[in-house]
Amino acid sequence: MSLKKGLFSGAALAIAIGGFTVAGSAQTTTESGDSAVKTERQSKGWGKGKRGGKRGFRGHRGGMGFRGIELTDAQKEQMKAIRQANPVDPVLREEMKTIMQARRAGTITEDQKQRMEAIRTQQKAQMQVMRQQMEAILTPEQKVQLEARKAEMQQKMQERRQRMQERRNAERTEAAGNQLSAPQAIKRGVME
Repeated sequence: MSLKKGLFSGAALAIAIGGFTVAGSAQTTTESGDSAVKTERQSKGWGKGKRGGKRGFRGHRGGMGFRGIELTDAQKEQMKAIRQANPVDPVLREEMKTIMQARRAGTITEDQKQRMEAIRTQQKAQMQVMRQQMEAILTPEQKVQLEARKAEMQQKMQERRQRMQERRNAERTEAAGNQLSAPQAIKRGVME
């Protein structure tokens, strides 16, 4: 009986060691949990929104809202060349970053506010020129697609704004209902 027990114990020990070895060798990641997830997301193209990464203006891959329009390879190359010819000035980007940090901290000055507005105006003008160059590449059919997509997106945005406004109104109503005066609470039977 003792020999049987020893064999079973040895076999169980060998299986356990083998299992731990396989599990340990499968984990080759040296990153901690959050950074491993972040790296995975970045490799999938997540987290490259408005301010960097490989996406264009406002986080649209392909840039400038041309997603959903079937472009030829030649058109894609032309658009890429336009984007490369109109890069964002890194000095202005850093200046905006500094101003935004001051704004979040609550220490923004009037000069910084004016400078921020000037930079935004400059960037809007640059984006408008770039968009016109890109739209000039499109065929008439693609321009029709673009206008239809624009109208659809405006409709969705309007619906989203309306839902948000309704939600805010509901929250305000609920908050006002929760702040009952003593006589109102007595009438509603809320007093404890």
